[in-house]
Amino acid sequence: MIKLYGVKPSNYYSLAKAILLEKGLAFEEVANPPSQNEDFLQKSPMGKMPAIEVDGVYISETLAIATWAQRAQPEPPLLPSDPVDAAKVIELCCHLKLDVELVARRVLPAAFFGATASDEVLATTEADLDKGMKAVARLFQGSPYAAGDSFTIADLFTFYTFGLSSSVIKKIYNKDLLAGYPQISTLMGELASRPSISQVEADKAA
Repeated sequence: MIKLYGVKPSNYYSLAKAILLEKGLAFEEVANPPSQNEDFLQKSPMGKMPAIEVDGVYISETLAIATWAQRAQPEPPLLPSDPVDAAKVIELCCHLKLDVELVARRVLPAAFFGATASDEVLATTEADLDKGMKAVARLFQGSPYAAGDSFTIADLFTFYTFGLSSSVIKKIYNKDLLAGYPQISTLMGELASRPSISQVEADKAA
């Protein structure tokens, strides 16, 4: 039995869980918050969520988990069969994570945990996020899915990137992160009703 380690409120945990659900893989959820304890570092070298355990082997990082899932259970595909198309999906996922989600995370402690963000951090985050959104928009297809005609892991990255980032930016800057990006906004609404995402979100709310 595959084991999924982490906690439900995490968007990365939710992303990994949605991947496993999309693939129809049976798994057990193990509540394990991020930690620098040696036991968790054996599962995830940076002590971050999520991690999965497969036959006694631990895999961390959502892209690595998605790659394993695609190889372990090719159907339904979450990556195109064409190598270039597959690379473009991964490219979009990287920009979503590195240039939007992780940038928004700079001010997450100030948004939800009572921390204070300096004027410099607020300004650089806003400027870098603007660049990141423009980069994502250059790659985003949205017709009908994030990377083109087929549902891929880029759609899951889209949902869980903007689910967190939009709430952070609204709280800190009182701005709609997706204003001016109607394709992304429309897809977010459509993805919310996808069975895998619906189940993940329902489980979080339970």
